[in-house]
Amino acid sequence: MSLRKYLDNIKPTFEKGGKLHAFRSVFDGLETFLYVPNTTSVSGTNIHDAIDSKRIMSFVVIALLPALLFGMYNIGYQNFAAAGKLAEASFWNMFMFGFLAVLPKLIVSYVVGLGIEFAWAQWKGEEIQEGYLVSGIIIPMIVPVSCPLWMLALACAFSVIFVKEIFGGTGMNIFNVAVSARMFLFFSYSSAMTGDRVWVATNSIFGLGNTLPDAFTAATPLGQLATGSMPDASLADMIIGFIPGSIGETSVIAIAIGAVILLWTGIASWKTMGSVFAGGIVMAVLFHALGMTPIQWYEHIVLGGFCFGAVFMATDPVTSARTETGKYYYGFFIGALAVIVRVMNPGFPEGMMLAIFFGNMIAPLIDYCVVQCNISRRAKRVTNEK
Repeated sequence: MSLRKYLDNIKPTFEKGGKLHAFRSVFDGLETFLYVPNTTSVSGTNIHDAIDSKRIMSFVVIALLPALLFGMYNIGYQNFAAAGKLAEASFWNMFMFGFLAVLPKLIVSYVVGLGIEFAWAQWKGEEIQEGYLVSGIIIPMIVPVSCPLWMLALACAFSVIFVKEIFGGTGMNIFNVAVSARMFLFFSYSSAMTGDRVWVATNSIFGLGNTLPDAFTAATPLGQLATGSMPDASLADMIIGFIPGSIGETSVIAIAIGAVILLWTGIASWKTMGSVFAGGIVMAVLFHALGMTPIQWYEHIVLGGFCFGAVFMATDPVTSARTETGKYYYGFFIGALAVIVRVMNPGFPEGMMLAIFFGNMIAPLIDYCVVQCNISRRAKRVTNEK
């Protein structure tokens, strides 16, 4: 209550005519983040729901936490495994090492992204939106642990300015902000985003972890496939997540927990999510039958960013298909394209982020075709009834 009273006391300072009225959007953003707004519409027809955009973003962040926390642990696990010291490493040593490796990335992502959004809102005199709360945590989760902070800052700035704000802000962007940041990094600084040297933290942090030799390398299972060799990780390690990879993408179990939360709360579409897996499975089975990929379909699904992309990024309600029928086509296209890129382009062993990017591109076309088909079908029905 004391915080509520304090905000009420200083609020007039930020209102029109107050000394700090120029920072009204900053105060409004802080207030709506801490409390549900108590303003109501005075006219017109309104739809009332028990959940608003802030609550939706909060649930998505909660759903992301299992993958993020496991990613922190896996960073430490991979470091100690590479040093040959797993037997003497405790859970907390490995987790705290990973926590310290990821924390600066989270801070940079939010400081840069939210800083730009705050400045943009002040400049245009608009309210600060909550959209970056999710993008700000996803972006660090889909990059290698060795990604330099300045690169991450550039990617966040690029995606917020050119992918989100320039289109009108939250709810108006046609491409997923986090996917765009990942694409920017891959095509601008490919050597820092792929290869065998970027997936394992090689330097100790505040006395935690191990400093590995400069020549140390560790390929992801998909990276091994791209070079013509079979992955040396077991299926159990692939599912649990004890493999090199982007920070939050390795554990299928942790991602599945997030998927349950999103589906249970109704935030993510099961049609989109399920169709992504269906498309990936169909193409993986086909390519394996043709002898074009040496691994089984279920290995394609559990490797790389496939599960993470299907659960947290393809289901983005802003950039995905919005018609109920279109969601099936949209998801299937993404899953199928991800496996096609993996199998047919060894220079791009992942494929999922590129597939989501192209999926975002054609989502409006899918919706348009679905709507036009419905119109034609109904017009034909009316004609036949006459």
